[in-house]
Amino acid sequence: MKSTRQIRITTYLSVGVVLVAAFSWLSLGHVSGSLHRIDAFAGLKARPEKPSTAINYLLVGSDTRAGLTKAELKTLRVGTLQTAAGKRSDTMLLVHISKARDKAVIISIPRDTYVLIPAHKGFDGKPVGETHNKLNAAYAWGSAPLLIQTIESITNVRIDHYVEINFAGFAHMVDALGGIQVCTKKNINDPKSHLVLSAGIHTLNGVEALKYVRTRDFDGMGDLGRMQRQQQFMSSVLRKATSSGVLLNPIKLVSFFNAAMATVQTDSALNSNDLITLAQQMKNLSASAVRTLTVPLSDVNYSVPGVGSTVKWDSVLSAELFQRIINDEPVVDVVTSSPSPSSSAAPTTTIVDKFRTRTADENPCGALK
Repeated sequence: MKSTRQIRITTYLSVGVVLVAAFSWLSLGHVSGSLHRIDAFAGLKARPEKPSTAINYLLVGSDTRAGLTKAELKTLRVGTLQTAAGKRSDTMLLVHISKARDKAVIISIPRDTYVLIPAHKGFDGKPVGETHNKLNAAYAWGSAPLLIQTIESITNVRIDHYVEINFAGFAHMVDALGGIQVCTKKNINDPKSHLVLSAGIHTLNGVEALKYVRTRDFDGMGDLGRMQRQQQFMSSVLRKATSSGVLLNPIKLVSFFNAAMATVQTDSALNSNDLITLAQQMKNLSASAVRTLTVPLSDVNYSVPGVGSTVKWDSVLSAELFQRIINDEPVVDVVTSSPSPSSSAAPTTTIVDKFRTRTADENPCGALK
């Protein structure tokens, strides 16, 4: 009879073989063939310097309906492909992964941020001078390149890769993970997103989850409330995606990769091997090592004639936050104070979190899976 140690070694080897097989299967082109690439950095000049090997992703959620089935469109109640004029950026996230690949920061950037949009070419090919407007306008006017240029100009953070996911991609990834648990402390009845949830814990499928991250008209907090829910949802996705039930299940793993890759657009330099390498590098990343936050704000209702209600960043705190990202420094300070020589007390440790972050293993209702 095999010893416990032998069984354990055999189990580990089996798991290793499964993971290697899964990653090998992915790397042979089954995923790379599904990637939709765009020239996200076309024409960008005078870009910020990159002082370290940390990686910065700009993750954009687009409201295009492409890829949704008729049944999903009906359930989501967002109209048809024909009634959706163009596409807009519903969500913008700057994802910073440390050079050691052991920490990550996810920063929500309000789409209504009041910014100076650089000069660019309009849809008719004619030059358009720099102008102040909402950040979302940069995406609408110039898609990924103008959005990246605008964000780099206001943060001085160099974007390494761009990933855009649409409604269908988001919904299908959630379904591939077997649904995601969320918790709401209040009843939700939002006539615009058509989401109805009682207070408590719920496991949402793809379309339900899409309604959840888009809802913003039930609590009076608008986009800011929506960003908080998006951060909590991202944390739940991270907990689910990094759980052994997904990582050690090749069927779920392949299903998740396929769902993700089939319905996203990436910059032309990003390929499946990059993603697989990153996944391998981040295998020890825990949810507690991922922090989520919103760019520090000074005015959440900054009215601008001709533009409307916008959001202004806190110039001091936001500058410090992005300088820490540039330098690959922690966004939370751990301060240890030593007692006086005559005291027998132990040193005290204080956490200074001036940016009001959350870790991805935190949630508003206790134990979510």
